[in-house]
Amino acid sequence: MTNGVIIFVKNPVLGKVKTRLEEAFGEENALKIYLKLLQHTRRVTANLFADKYIFYSEFINYDDLWENEVYKKELQHGSDLGERMKNAFELLFKNGYKKVLVIGSDCYELTEMIITSAFDQLKQKDIVIGPAKDGGYYLLGMNAFTPQLFGGKSWSTNKVFLETLAEIKSLNYSICTLPELNDVDTPGDVNFTY
Repeated sequence: MTNGVIIFVKNPVLGKVKTRLEEAFGEENALKIYLKLLQHTRRVTANLFADKYIFYSEFINYDDLWENEVYKKELQHGSDLGERMKNAFELLFKNGYKKVLVIGSDCYELTEMIITSAFDQLKQKDIVIGPAKDGGYYLLGMNAFTPQLFGGKSWSTNKVFLETLAEIKSLNYSICTLPELNDVDTPGDVNFTY
């Protein structure tokens, strides 16, 4: 298998996930919303023609919704989101993958077709990126390890996508931009039952 998908997840612990939603929905409902997002992410990745890696935020759980036969399990390492993503990409490229994508677990609009399309784009382009409406991105893919994309960014701000785009252009890499999607971060983003 030459395709690898990195899925970044937070361990679903009460009071530790979707904290920006807690004020509007309460801790328990914020956790329910996150569990629904995890189930959606599992649904859109389960049948991908790729090896799938779950990267947990705190600890590896071998008894959860991510089946051990389908998903390889790793722990995120690094001092910020950029370093954690960089280390995950480095691991997969060292393991011999030729095309690697990272996605998060809070984009309810993400589909299997969008992820498959991202892999297809990497046949012609060096980098593929899916902008999120909040100024970040919901997907980043590359066909060679490019550590420069993960340093010096304003993580968790509305500048991440534009800063990453500027970095890609400065490196003269070819790029495909996917459709803009909405991450679930604020109460107004929750447009599904949980």
